[in-house]
Amino acid sequence: MLLVVTHSRAARRDLRNVCRAHDRCVVRRFGRAALLSATEFGAFQALRLQAKHGVDVQLERVRPFEPADAPDHVRTAARRYEDRAEPAVPYERFASGRALPSPASMREEPL
Repeated sequence: MLLVVTHSRAARRDLRNVCRAHDRCVVRRFGRAALLSATEFGAFQALRLQAKHGVDVQLERVRPFEPADAPDHVRTAARRYEDRAEPAVPYERFASGRALPSPASMREEPL
């Protein structure tokens, strides 16, 4: 998929117009940003916006994040944290004393 992020009012307006006129290439809209299909037509629309607005349009190629992309200990920590009995407990306190990764260790580890 192609992520199109706009940084000006005019670029946002034109992104909205592209999304309305060519909804078949739009995967999802986020207001200032949109995911376009990874097709030549999606690339054409993204490049057209960037050609018109320059640095006010940021383009990125993205791929979906699947749970299997994260290590097993991170998936386990997320499941156990969401199953906690007290919803107001922050993760750092919840993980303390358990065989779960700390927030600090997860911040430093790339996927």
